[in-house]
Amino acid sequence: MKNSQEIKDIAKETLEIERDSIQQLIDTIDDDFADVVKEIYYSKGRLVVSGIGKSAIVAQKIVATLNSTGTPSLFMHAADAIHGDLGMVQMDDLVILISKSGNTPEVKVLVPLVKALGNKLIALTGNYESFLGQQADYKLSCAVEKEACPNNLAPTNSTTAQMVMGDALAVCLIKCRDFDSRDFAKYHPGGTLGKKLYLRVSDLYSQNEKPQVSLNASLKEVILEISSKRLGVTAVVDNGKLRGIITDGDLRRMLSKEQDFQKLTAQDILTENPKTLDGNAMAIEAAEQMKNLNISQLLVTEGEKYLGVVHFHDLLKEGLI
Repeated sequence: MKNSQEIKDIAKETLEIERDSIQQLIDTIDDDFADVVKEIYYSKGRLVVSGIGKSAIVAQKIVATLNSTGTPSLFMHAADAIHGDLGMVQMDDLVILISKSGNTPEVKVLVPLVKALGNKLIALTGNYESFLGQQADYKLSCAVEKEACPNNLAPTNSTTAQMVMGDALAVCLIKCRDFDSRDFAKYHPGGTLGKKLYLRVSDLYSQNEKPQVSLNASLKEVILEISSKRLGVTAVVDNGKLRGIITDGDLRRMLSKEQDFQKLTAQDILTENPKTLDGNAMAIEAAEQMKNLNISQLLVTEGEKYLGVVHFHDLLKEGLI
């Protein structure tokens, strides 16, 4: 067993080797790469990405990235393709075949079949002189001098290179399509990521009670409103317009100072100019504002009109905090 320092040194060396492999790919970006991006962009069909072994796993990741950023894509395992799955390839589809050597048996069987269908074939390979490289319409390089594996066997640098080239394609297509965060949200409606992109304050406050009292409300009315609405706060309004806020913290501080509570009204204890947020604001903005201000609630408004309350717990429940 290696000691801790030796383990750290091996890890650093691995990262340095893979970094250098990626650096060498920069000089392989040529006209073929640009033409591939254009072919995908203007294609009326889908992009079918195939591979075998570790390359198949990389292919699945590339497909997932492309689908989530606006390029319709399918994964087709090279071994399954020659046993029936080739039927998923339609007339206008482009096919990317990933293979380090470009000479595996499955690749040699699959390539002529794709060519016979009339689909354009893009090779992502470490060997341009291979069977795949020679037959492809376009060639993208994932060539590496060696693997990070000390035996130069386990796919490490080569799969990293494949992954990076897939990312380069995806980012080029994102920028060509002017694909922005609103587009991204359409493909990521679930989970925290999606909620950060589409969930608005209006989706949250409308599910809560709407605590409010008038300027002349008694202390008892204020306490009952805060307690019954269970949000730890009430707005103070006058003819529908927001005039201030009273929190349960305000009540505790007031009780520690005042001796005579009988004549106190909401107007006497409210805090003017409370922190507010527009109902159309993104929910993540509410989360950031609460965090920066170290508060638990925000009043939601439309101009001077009071709409409701968004609470820290609403954001916590949605996974935004």
